[in-house]
Amino acid sequence: MYLNCHSYYSLRYGTLSIEKLVETAKIFNVKALALTDINNSTGVIDFVKACKENGIRPIAGIEFRREDKLLYICLARNNEGFRELNDFLSVHTIKCIALPDLAPEFENVVVVYPLNSEITKWRNDEIIIRQFASSPARQIIGISPSFLRKLPTLNDKSILDRAVVLFPVTFTKDKEYDLHCNLRAIDNNILLSRLRPEQLAAPYEIMVPESEVKNLYKDYPQLIRNTEQLLDECSIDFDFYSHKNRKTFTGNSYDDKNLLKKLAGDGLIYRYGKTNREAEKRVRNEMEIIDKMGFSSYFLITWDVIRYSMSRGFYHVGRGSGANSIVAYCLKITDVDPIELDLYFERFINPKRTSPPDFDIDYSWKERDEVLDYIFKRYGHKHTALLGAMSTFKGNSIYRELGKVHGLPKGEMDDLLKYPEKESHKNALTRKISELGAMMVDFPNIRSIHAGGVLISDEPIACYTALDMPPKGFPTTQWDMYVAEDIGFEKLDILSQRGIGHIKETAEIVLKNRAINVDVHRVQAFKEEEKVKQLLRIGETIGCFYVESPAMRGLLKKLQCDNYRSLVAASSIIRPGVARSGMMREYIYRFHHQGQFKYLHPVMEEQLKETYGVMVYQEDVLKICHHFAGLDLADSDVLRRAMSGKYRSKKELQRIIDKFFENCRNYGYPEEVTKEVWRQIESFAGYSFSKAHSASYAVESYQSLYLKAHYPLEFMTGVINNFGGFYNSWVYFNEARNCGATLHLPCVNRGEYKTSITSSDIFVGFIHVANLESHVGKVISEERKTNGEYLGLENFIMRTGTSLEQMILLVRIGAFRFTGKTKSQLLWETHLLMGKKSETSKLSIRVVNRRSTIEDSILNQKSDSVNPVLFFSPPKTYELPQLEQNTVEDVYDEVELLGFPVKHTYFDLLETSFRGEIMANEMISFLGKKVRMLGQLVTIKYVRTVKKEWMHFGTFIDITGHFFDTVHFPDSVKNYPFRGDGIYLVLGKIVEEFGFPSMEVQKMAKMPLKKDPRAG
Repeated sequence: MYLNCHSYYSLRYGTLSIEKLVETAKIFNVKALALTDINNSTGVIDFVKACKENGIRPIAGIEFRREDKLLYICLARNNEGFRELNDFLSVHTIKCIALPDLAPEFENVVVVYPLNSEITKWRNDEIIIRQFASSPARQIIGISPSFLRKLPTLNDKSILDRAVVLFPVTFTKDKEYDLHCNLRAIDNNILLSRLRPEQLAAPYEIMVPESEVKNLYKDYPQLIRNTEQLLDECSIDFDFYSHKNRKTFTGNSYDDKNLLKKLAGDGLIYRYGKTNREAEKRVRNEMEIIDKMGFSSYFLITWDVIRYSMSRGFYHVGRGSGANSIVAYCLKITDVDPIELDLYFERFINPKRTSPPDFDIDYSWKERDEVLDYIFKRYGHKHTALLGAMSTFKGNSIYRELGKVHGLPKGEMDDLLKYPEKESHKNALTRKISELGAMMVDFPNIRSIHAGGVLISDEPIACYTALDMPPKGFPTTQWDMYVAEDIGFEKLDILSQRGIGHIKETAEIVLKNRAINVDVHRVQAFKEEEKVKQLLRIGETIGCFYVESPAMRGLLKKLQCDNYRSLVAASSIIRPGVARSGMMREYIYRFHHQGQFKYLHPVMEEQLKETYGVMVYQEDVLKICHHFAGLDLADSDVLRRAMSGKYRSKKELQRIIDKFFENCRNYGYPEEVTKEVWRQIESFAGYSFSKAHSASYAVESYQSLYLKAHYPLEFMTGVINNFGGFYNSWVYFNEARNCGATLHLPCVNRGEYKTSITSSDIFVGFIHVANLESHVGKVISEERKTNGEYLGLENFIMRTGTSLEQMILLVRIGAFRFTGKTKSQLLWETHLLMGKKSETSKLSIRVVNRRSTIEDSILNQKSDSVNPVLFFSPPKTYELPQLEQNTVEDVYDEVELLGFPVKHTYFDLLETSFRGEIMANEMISFLGKKVRMLGQLVTIKYVRTVKKEWMHFGTFIDITGHFFDTVHFPDSVKNYPFRGDGIYLVLGKIVEEFGFPSMEVQKMAKMPLKKDPRAG
């Protein structure tokens, strides 16, 4: 009887998960069930899987609504009907076309028009059917319980013959109706009291035993028979075992295999030469597995994307578990040599692995969309889609949404969230919000987009999902990566990052600035560069991909890291889980004290010798689960994926955890050893890297490090222009100065829209000037390149047409300093010239208006010497007053317009001349001593202790431009908190860990600055 059921994928409407809906149906012995979520088919694949597990026949459908108006419910008679529905909905979502009142004439879909819709209106004692199609088998009327009392007046048998029971399901109990109302208020962004009846489901939409529904309609057995007949003719099923990706690249599997073999062979010679037997053997072994498991086309499609991007001159980084493959290395998909790092292919593809493999390919943020555009055009929009994602209700955001619809002011809501135990917060409303909030946790909220997943399907994508069109501009699936995996898709991750952009741009700048063509792919040579090793050892890595954060720079110094393997390990142990568990410190200790520590268990020594018995990579978790706890490879892989946050079955995960501890007890391990091993495994939750992933990051780090070591000024310019990295732009300008650059403010005769470099002079780009319109910033250099340098203020205004407001910004930032005049003089001149320009415009208008009069005058005088200008007075001249200008004003101009000072520093604004008792590079000489240091705040890291108290880690820059780090324990945080950006005086003891100095702060104060003399 249930042909109109909603799950919580009817966003901010439904209250039931797929599991709960199906479980309730099973309890009531429902034999067939239709899922018809509002304007989406997100949950259908999960629904089909759940129904099959519970012995229920699934039916797929969609309920179509325009705003809050229910138009029709469509049920797919089979899989082809499901495709028709997805196609129909996709056209409207992608093109932003409103849904029509009348559904199209589908071939394999039944359309149910609810009584009193636009098509089937109830009037007096009859039903008026408007534009109803001729086929009663595919277009029928749904009679909801609210219309049953009116049916006795209807004597038209032909109407009843084509009517069915329409008993919608949105809840399983009364309490969920209250949740539904709150969700509807959130969706409409209104107070709960402002909801209108048409915005809500009917309170009776609760699933009950089918016998109760039939009893409700007992006076109309025809409706019951029609409904049962409709349900009988509808069904849907999916194959959850076969691969759904495009099956061939060339057109058949045999040719795919041969092409891949040819490409891998060519790449083998390129990477290893002609005599590397180990590499040859490994390529052969991988090719057998790839062919056997049907992944040849997947490799070839990825190779095709790489080939296209390389032909365009785009840089890429292939990372993730795909870097375990030597075939991928030979195809230039990755730049990680799996033999060098002893990476094993089975981590990427093996019959026991529970998830399909995928390649992660990073591109510059500027070029990613062009690569995606190629993929869609190469493989067709019907077969290609970006992978969706689901944003859920979580944390405090739930309570803020609920507080808003219940009318709580923001300040009161903030206080409630900050101090929930306050006595004043214990009342009926807060209890209700808390109860509703607990019910909403992890409810789907908004369909969004995966970071980079792309699906290339053999069958049309519409066979599995309808598509959305998010702002990104490419069709996107309505379900996420978990569903894609369940149904058998291997995604291709096309990702973007700023790091690749600055590597490419640096190479271009070096070519322009020094006429040197840098091959950034010579990573093997970079690893042996002494300059690169020195930067790693001393942690001079600002701007370098993945190794520039304060924590990473500290780790590099503690490790004295100077080789690839150590950097690969560092890229993984810096992850929060490992660091928080104490295993990062243990790794550093063991790294420096090899042979002087004891392994936790012989299995740890046997399996983790390379990492001194410490689990560093995802593969280490897999090894220990398999060899220590006796889990098979499939269960180990599930646990490994759960640790990285890529597994969603909590029930299955708990089964494996229980098995882990049970096996350890059976092996006779001491309880404390088992618990410690599990604690270390658990520290990976949500943060772990595969070894290949860390290796890929390390490759990109080496590219950055090489460029910084040899071309530091060009490198910092490239970093600045890509607006990426751990720090704000001012930190990178500071680093450029430290590397020997002379920094210059924007200049109309030397600068560009982006930051530019000539020799060792770096000019800040106009893009950094706040409120300067982009077209103004761009036209300055474009006009200069075409017609030469600007001669002065008036010449600039005439040639660029810049407005007064924009001119003031350029003058204040010093862009006309080439004139030799002060800002005050230039501002006066700007206003005068703009006034003159305005008068000239008015003059032109008067000339036009008086044209005939002037022409008459000229004709009457018959003289060539007569000029219209003679009819007007010459502009007045003014003597400008002499105005003073000082450094403080200049610094404030730079800070206001750029966000940071360039020709000066914040230290120039201090009221005191004190600059600290010691500098950053002197800290190691003052170990154990209490000193005062002065520093500009760079960044703060917030960490909770085991007692759930806050402690902070600060990073500062001293007057010399060098970094120093501070530790703020809970007492210091409470008594001397940070008070925003600025310069701080910190008092504390200098300590060190593995040779890396920092300060344990005891007291701290933010330093006062001189006031802007122009301020009121």
